[in-house]
Amino acid sequence: MSHRIDEPETGRNVVPSHGHGHHHGADGPVPLGNAARWVVVAILSLAAIAVAVGLAVLWPSSTGQHPIPMQFRSADGGPIRTETATVVAQTRADCQNPLIGQAVDQSVLEVEPVADGPCFATTIRLDSGADQGKVVLLQIPTNRAQSGDGPDQPAIDPRTADQPQPGQPTLHVDNTIRVGILPGVDGQPRYSFYDFARGPAIIVWALLFVLAIVVVAAWKGLRSIIGLVFAFLVLGIFTLPSILAGHSPVAVAVVSAALILFVVLYLAHGVSMRTSAALVGTLVSLVFAGLLSWLAIRTMHIAGLSGDQSMSLQLYQGTISMTGLLLAGFIIGALGVLNDVTITQASATFELAAAGEPSRMATFRAAMRVGRDHIASTVYTLVFAYAGSALPLLLLFSVAAQPFDSLVTTDQVVIELARAFVGGIAIAMSVPLTTAVAAALVTIKPRRA
Repeated sequence: MSHRIDEPETGRNVVPSHGHGHHHGADGPVPLGNAARWVVVAILSLAAIAVAVGLAVLWPSSTGQHPIPMQFRSADGGPIRTETATVVAQTRADCQNPLIGQAVDQSVLEVEPVADGPCFATTIRLDSGADQGKVVLLQIPTNRAQSGDGPDQPAIDPRTADQPQPGQPTLHVDNTIRVGILPGVDGQPRYSFYDFARGPAIIVWALLFVLAIVVVAAWKGLRSIIGLVFAFLVLGIFTLPSILAGHSPVAVAVVSAALILFVVLYLAHGVSMRTSAALVGTLVSLVFAGLLSWLAIRTMHIAGLSGDQSMSLQLYQGTISMTGLLLAGFIIGALGVLNDVTITQASATFELAAAGEPSRMATFRAAMRVGRDHIASTVYTLVFAYAGSALPLLLLFSVAAQPFDSLVTTDQVVIELARAFVGGIAIAMSVPLTTAVAAALVTIKPRRA
């Protein structure tokens, strides 16, 4: 009579053999596996306690009030107020209509079309707010509006003369937009273009994204979507308010990243030793990534003040360390790619062991062959993702008529290079680390001669 024993890692049933079979395998299935499990449980327990303590210490105060930054402040000092509107008509006209920005009845608004006029006279209908139902005339100047015959007038390219000036929107009939409200000198509000209303389009694309993930990955895909929502909640409820409250951006980023990893990995992939191996590998690799980021920032003398947002934040709240914020961005930015690599390596290691690798060392070597291919492809993904986000900057630099060695060492370019370098090194370190942890946790089935 034989007894069936369940392997927790593979979910397969194993029937122990009886008789005179000979077993091969130098490392033995039981002692190392049990010890490694206890070590992993201890490491993750300590990490969870550290995250809980970090949350308690760094939790932002609910009483903190922050002034509104200048670029998000209206003329009266409060937040910018916006309403929704729809474009109902558009024609070419002069740029001197006295009704621009005023909410009036449709019967009052008169626009005289002018062929090749220097402005687009755009009529919008307010769909919300106190003036709902009224119309507003917006003026969109074209490049032709700044042309002239004077010696100081810039030459206008005839191919772009009838296009809106840089920074001006390109509007069409039936576009839904948001308009900002400004107080007028006569006490009546004035309306101006603020942004496009993208809510419906975003909802449609979000539903398509969720549908594609759930259809292909089923319940595991749905759990990953829930984990993604949790990650954004952590960033919005804890990470950003805590940094604004004056806490160390690096400490906040480390606690946030660890909390996200604990919940997201176990939620998406289930509670198992396979997931625990990936979590240990990710946490340790994330610590290495943080140290590497700090070293890269110090050795490359990165100030983090080259971007417009960084300058605005420094002027708004000078107590925030730009270097610390840059380092925190490196740490959080490394989350996704490290998670991808470590969970793949852990899964490959456990599957190879279940397929019959004779020893832990053989399993480690086979999984590393998979890992090398993963490193090669992920490094390309990482570098090209950063290059794509910096494409406008690269285009500007390509026509700057500066030596290459001068352009490549500017603060803006070095930040992207440092992210790619640190991410690539962290990936290369995470693969053997996660594979070793997973190989120590797998159960090696002894072979019968």
